[in-house]
Amino acid sequence: MHDDDAPVTYEDQKNINLFARKNVQLNELRSQVEGKKKVLQNVEDASDDLLLLEDENVNVDFKIGEVFIEHSQDETQDLLEKVKINLNDDISGLQKESSEIKKVMNDLKVQLYAKFGDNINLEP
Repeated sequence: MHDDDAPVTYEDQKNINLFARKNVQLNELRSQVEGKKKVLQNVEDASDDLLLLEDENVNVDFKIGEVFIEHSQDETQDLLEKVKINLNDDISGLQKESSEIKKVMNDLKVQLYAKFGDNINLEP
């Protein structure tokens, strides 16, 4: 059980600080995932729009960095597919990293709530 007047040891403070840092990292990762999901949606929309073009002989501008490069529709569709694969891989990696951080945070919550009970708030 926890003691209402439990002293905060150096180790406790390290764990509290670690929890806070992990919480910031988790929020940053969530933001990155949301950003990549928006880009992925835009790429999927562009891919769908490309399929709706009636004239297959028209070249399409594809933006790479700050430059637009003209490609055939098939080449552009292939490039869009590669971008989608890369984005999905990035999103999966970020979600895996988020899961690992959540596990660390949950372990810290158990330790800190066991010692401090309601005297500490570790909820976002």
